[in-house]
Amino acid sequence: MTAKIIVLDDDPTGSQTVHSCLLLMRWDVETLRLGLQDASPLMFVLTNTRAMTPATAASTTQTVCQNLKVALAAESITDFLVVSRSDSTLRGHYPVETDVIAAELGALDAHFLVPAFFEGGRITVNSIHYLNGIPVHETEFARDSVFGYSHSYLPDYVEEKTKGRIPAASVERFLLPEIREGCMERLLALRKNHCCVVDGEIQSDLDRFAEDILAAVAQGKHFLFRSAASWLTALAHLPPQPIPPEAMATYVRGGRPGCVIVGSHVQKTTTQLENLLKAPGIVAVEINVKRLLLPDRHDMLLQETLEQVHDAYEAGNTPVVFTSREEIEFETVATRLSFGEEVSALLMDVIRGLPEEIGFLISKGGITSNDTLSKGLELTAARLLGQVIAGVSMVRTPADHPYLPDLPVVLFPGNVGDEQALTTVYQRLSRSHTASVES
Repeated sequence: MTAKIIVLDDDPTGSQTVHSCLLLMRWDVETLRLGLQDASPLMFVLTNTRAMTPATAASTTQTVCQNLKVALAAESITDFLVVSRSDSTLRGHYPVETDVIAAELGALDAHFLVPAFFEGGRITVNSIHYLNGIPVHETEFARDSVFGYSHSYLPDYVEEKTKGRIPAASVERFLLPEIREGCMERLLALRKNHCCVVDGEIQSDLDRFAEDILAAVAQGKHFLFRSAASWLTALAHLPPQPIPPEAMATYVRGGRPGCVIVGSHVQKTTTQLENLLKAPGIVAVEINVKRLLLPDRHDMLLQETLEQVHDAYEAGNTPVVFTSREEIEFETVATRLSFGEEVSALLMDVIRGLPEEIGFLISKGGITSNDTLSKGLELTAARLLGQVIAGVSMVRTPADHPYLPDLPVVLFPGNVGDEQALTTVYQRLSRSHTASVES
């Protein structure tokens, strides 16, 4: 029997290289059993921990793991792998989440950091992680006000993030030459949750490493992974997605206009948004989030936004709802996260008020996309259809959804794609079609 790959995803974009599996928005035992029973070798539990404080992220991860143990026992599953999927630009609650998973799910021989994400231009060579050829500590992501860091050399990153608990010198490095030759002997020798970092320059590097990992697991080794999405491609060995990316308009309801929701604030998103707003058939609907700093502005902003959205849609256009781009300074990380929750709550109310006939929905930003699925659309689970472009996934709401059934929803990470990527996705879904897809 093939090991079930259980992915605890800190936002819903980690499924951006795979397809045909379930994304679970809840983690009660019955929902987890639903994922374990599914025929796909993969299942994703969308924890959204990147939007949480470290303490809340730890508590959430602990609850997921405790319920998972019960669900695994109920399904008599002993052969499984756990992946803590996180951002390929090294932002996230490491080592908080991996520490909790290790404590809850039993003794580990090693945990591996595998951040390479080829579809997004992220590679790791000689243990240095790069974004489009630039060491990631020199990019805007390293200056993130919540998850900032100072090192692209992964052993130093580990020492920094663990505050010296795991010294850089003790980190096991799996480099490209040995990955390509084979690493079984080294893998079998790992003990006591040894920290390892893994190179990856092209997908075949991770595919080769996954062969050795799975062989070692079959011989009784217990491993945990902290990775980006390309590692999941290597582990799962999936065939091509059922509908190719260029034909994903097949899923659009009635060929009608859609809606785009943009929450992400990274520079790449802002550039992509600027390009999208120039496209034919697009109407800009900007929300000035500074107004939320004033008391009792939520309902007023919501009403104004929905009026613009419905006017645009009724005129045959696709409204693009986006938060104002100006960065707001906060005194503490907790205050910033709290304000982010207020902004997200407003966007989710917008989603609940969308025209019920829209053809598609594009959600831009990882945290925004998680909230879109779990709060805006109030889903327990959704089936992943595949990718519209590289690194950008589409799911579909169930046929019995109370107000937006069979709606294709694009989960677009904030930091993926070129300057035209958001426009490309919009144009790809806006093409008229005659084909239909069975529900």
